Formats: sequence, structure tokens, C-alpha cells
Amino acid sequence: MAVDTSKVLISKTQIEEMLDRVASRINKDYADKDLVVVGILTGAYIFTADLTRRLNISMDVDFMQVSSYVGTESTGDLKIKKDLSVDVAGRDVLIVEDIVDTGRTMALLMDVISKRGAKSVKLCSAFDKPDRRVNDLVPDYTGIVIPDEFVVGYGLDLDGQYRNFEDVRIVR
Repeated sequence: MAVDTSKVLISKTQIEEMLDRVASRINKDYADKDLVVVGILTGAYIFTADLTRRLNISMDVDFMQVSSYVGTESTGDLKIKKDLSVDVAGRDVLIVEDIVDTGRTMALLMDVISKRGAKSVKLCSAFDKPDRRVNDLVPDYTGIVIPDEFVVGYGLDLDGQYRNFEDVRIVR
């Protein structure tokens, strides 16, 4: 089934401006800290790469792949498909996510990382859909707040497709 992805919600220029703004805050907040940036696969790989290239601080970068959903329903349990290869104990951790909607998965992940002894755990999300939130999670660094639309591009996908768009588009 073909889908219409012709409506651009967020342009490449807006994404570049967002990256500069968010990176500037992170550079200030994590200067002289022992930072581990944790990109969440697969959606956040582009955002993580673009963001970390703008950071002028010392950091380790690692990735996790997690899920708390079966189909479209949350199980309430976090399944770790790919775990970290670095130890986060005693270190500041910044989780980098593509989009936060319900907040369930990220709340669970932040708790797991915290229980591993991280000094601090913060969340950076390229896109935030607060209208879908089912808990009180608020990303510490929010790129762009978006409406409750299904979007693709800039790492976001529909059945594995459309991640390669340089902008973010609404699926119709």
C-alpha cells in the first residue's frame, strides 16, 4: 500500500537550527563531566550522529535497542534487544531518542540506567509529542514539539522505510 509522504512538517533547515540549539545547551551543561551518550536504535541513529558531531565535550557514545511494546500496546516491561558495552556506574548519562510520545519506554529505560549506578540520567529527544504522554515524563532537552501526527524522516520510519528523508514528513 502506497502512502503519501509529500507534506513536510519540519524542514532540513529547522532540524539544523534545532541541532545547534540543543547541542549548545548540552555543551554548557556537560562541560567537565564524565558523559556517556546513549543513542536509541534504530530511530535515533541519525539524530545521535548529527548531535554528537556538534558536541565539543569529552564523551563516550554507545547505543541501545529497547522496546516495551508488542504491536501497538505497551507491555509495561522493558525488553533490551541490544545493551550497552560501556559501564555507566558513576557517570552522567544522556539518552538520545528520536521521538517521545507516550513516555513509557523512556521512563522504564531511564530507571534501568539509574539502577546501574549512573550519576545522573537525562533524556534528549529530537521530537516530542506531549499530546500522547501517559506519564509525567518531560525530556530534559527537547528539539521540536510536534502535533499528534504520524511522521517519518530523519530516522523516523514506517515499517522500516522513509528514515532517509532529510526532513520530517506527515504520513497520510
